[in-house]
Amino acid sequence: MKGRASILLSLGVLALGLVCAAATAHAQDPIVVGSKNFEESRLLAEMFAQLIEERTGLPVERRLNLAGTQVCFEALRTGAIDLYPEYTGTGLASILGEAPSGDAAATLARVRRVFLERWDLHWLAPLGFENAYELAVPRELAHREGLATISDLVRVAPHLDAAFGYEFAERPDGLPGLRQTYGLSFASVRRMQQALKYRAAAAGEAQVLDVYTTDGRLLTYDLVVLDDDRSFFPPYAAAPLVRGATLARHPQVAAALSLLAGALDEEGMRRLNLRLQEAGEEPAAVARDALAELGLVGRATEIAPETGKKESFAGYLWGRRARIGRHTLEHLALSGAGLALGALLAIPLGLALERRRRLAELVIRTVGVTQTVPSLALLAFMIPLLGVGRAPAIAALWIYSLFPMLRNTYTGVANADARAVESATALGMTPLQVLAKVRLPLAAPVIMAGVRTSAVLTVGTATLAAFIGAGGLGDPIVTGLQLADTRMILSGAVPAALLAIGVDLALAGVERLVAPRGVG
Repeated sequence: MKGRASILLSLGVLALGLVCAAATAHAQDPIVVGSKNFEESRLLAEMFAQLIEERTGLPVERRLNLAGTQVCFEALRTGAIDLYPEYTGTGLASILGEAPSGDAAATLARVRRVFLERWDLHWLAPLGFENAYELAVPRELAHREGLATISDLVRVAPHLDAAFGYEFAERPDGLPGLRQTYGLSFASVRRMQQALKYRAAAAGEAQVLDVYTTDGRLLTYDLVVLDDDRSFFPPYAAAPLVRGATLARHPQVAAALSLLAGALDEEGMRRLNLRLQEAGEEPAAVARDALAELGLVGRATEIAPETGKKESFAGYLWGRRARIGRHTLEHLALSGAGLALGALLAIPLGLALERRRRLAELVIRTVGVTQTVPSLALLAFMIPLLGVGRAPAIAALWIYSLFPMLRNTYTGVANADARAVESATALGMTPLQVLAKVRLPLAAPVIMAGVRTSAVLTVGTATLAAFIGAGGLGDPIVTGLQLADTRMILSGAVPAALLAIGVDLALAGVERLVAPRGVG
């Protein structure tokens, strides 16, 4: 029994070492490019990454799909990423918390100065277009009610249902500010992903949406954008936001990105976004085409869009098999590292608490409190400490894995067969010998049940790691949610479910190995 435990512990430590080595091994210092979790941000980040690779020869690591403005900004501020595409109005209102300004030049000057002074972050030259917030309504409603401006909307808003993005519903340059400036009040406000809002409007389930001026879906859905007649929304000029330390190490990065200054316009961005949103093309292919049209990179071999309108789900999965395989390995590495770390702490702690029973319940309940913290909140909390990527994801998964293993380990050893324990004590065994020779072997099935529970929960929770750029099977799930693409969501969810089942079956085999004969 002791030999088996030593072998399992050694394998766990070896696996953890391999995961950590893979996560940190880079021959060169890469430029880490981040993005938020919507189409245009991913597209611009991909354009930045390809341009840097083409023009500087520096290695680039992509951390796309980060969960919103604050996550991206914290990742940049703490050095977890080197740059990402941002909008001046977002920097002013959402990050600095200042009142929106309608002056584009003043907004750019303000964020440039304050970001540089506070955080040594540089706003490079804007890309040439703004992606501003606007409110839109169905054309039929606009004609029937005579709606041309947001002030016109105030009159009928109490009878309308609104569908707004999660950030817009909370940002000072979003719904809270609109209420204060215009006095808007709706019959109901629902929060949902960008793609789903358009579908809700098409189905008549929502009459007012927050939209982006460069959203390609404005070309396909019959909506009217209302004029911001009180100039509430600030200018949202798109620009690269870069760490000063990165520019000091690699000044050629600024030179490469400057080639995009003023190179993009609103109409062109709508067309590019439409290829992502409705045609289902990959950001890497669309970015390459956009850069090639500008003469900044060579045109790559044409890649057919993965729309697969008439393709079976099995065919869709087969066509993405390499990507799914890569995401599955990433997912397994994240889950395995979190579970291994959890087992290395929870099982010895559970064994130790058997001899401190008065303290045991307090410790176990304290650890159990971690289960009440929302997964995404815990991941976001880790960013200032560990940045983005694998490290904070593994730390969060480690914390979530502890409770089931700790509870089961303590329960198993504390409630071991009383007769066996009495017999061992009568034979002159010390309490430590009783624990090692009697309680632990008898508790093995209960301990392994806790490990199996933690493993399944860890595999499921690891899908959220995509929100902080750690990859895994959450990546297609998050992207699919943004695009309202059911097949893409399932291409992550189905392998994740199968992986959870496979891990549980594998641990069931381990349980049979470690359980003494006649137990379990």
